[in-house]
Amino acid sequence: MDVGESRHDYLSDINVTPLVDVMLVLLIIFMATAPMMMHGVKVNLPKTESKSIKTKEDPLILTVTKQRVILIEDYKVELKSLKEKLEKIFANRAEKEILLQGDKDVPYGFVIKVMSQVKEAGITKVGMITEPPHK
Repeated sequence: MDVGESRHDYLSDINVTPLVDVMLVLLIIFMATAPMMMHGVKVNLPKTESKSIKTKEDPLILTVTKQRVILIEDYKVELKSLKEKLEKIFANRAEKEILLQGDKDVPYGFVIKVMSQVKEAGITKVGMITEPPHK
């Protein structure tokens, strides 16, 4: 008989309920914020049927909005300085390719002016971003 000694049994089970609660809260937060993290410029793209382009590097995206605003990725650029900016960007790139996404309501002449600046900057491949038609 051990009257003077107290015996301590330690609980060796892990309570996972708080861990599950925290993980579910984090999952809900990430699910709610993920759509907000999408970035880019909203343009009304023309709809066409074509195959997607496979590239080695992530191509640079040049956007022309309905208001004739030119954006390189998310940065606004004036038409007169577009050539110089593109030359600086592509100075260290192996692939000289760019993707152009233009709003379908932009006048054709303005898009041609933009494409002329792109060609003068020495970019050899120009792709057009479109939306597939809804069937």
